[in-house]
Amino acid sequence: MSYGDPNNPYGAPQGQPQQPPQQQQGYGYPQQQGQEPGYGYPQAPPVQQPYGAGAPVTTMPGSVSAARVMLWVIVGLQVIGVAFFAFGAVAIDKAKDDAAFEQLADYPTGVLWGFSVFALAWLVWAAFLATKFTTGGNGLRVQALVFGVITAVLGLYPFTLVGIVHLVLGILIAVFTGNSKGKAWFSRPRY
Repeated sequence: MSYGDPNNPYGAPQGQPQQPPQQQQGYGYPQQQGQEPGYGYPQAPPVQQPYGAGAPVTTMPGSVSAARVMLWVIVGLQVIGVAFFAFGAVAIDKAKDDAAFEQLADYPTGVLWGFSVFALAWLVWAAFLATKFTTGGNGLRVQALVFGVITAVLGLYPFTLVGIVHLVLGILIAVFTGNSKGKAWFSRPRY
């Protein structure tokens, strides 16, 4: 394309100095400011960041809070278990003096006292985990996972009939603290 050609309708007018053509915004040229979305597909909404990827998590997610409540439920159940085992051990000790309960008196009370101590230790561990959920880090998350798995396993074998509730609660605690929301909560920055 030559601007010097007198027959060129797009050339510079005769008698004026030639200047390079100015680019117009519109068809064929990129737009500089205030771009409108083009034709075709509408613009997608902004992508929301998952927990931990953007801003730090400031409120405890619902699943983590539910795991904390389940730990408190286990604490309550353990209080009942400690009372039950201790009462059973004391009752068997008293029954040794009564001839009508000779068969029951043959049961070793040391096992019941051992169960009572074990239930008390489990109660303390569950209460410790539940109280540290707001300030604990990833180590607490791992402890809660281990607690949930061991609780579920113990709910299956030695305490099958009474342990069904512990089985369900243990599985839910492990799942809720082990998912991505639990990971984001326990690995959040603390200032």
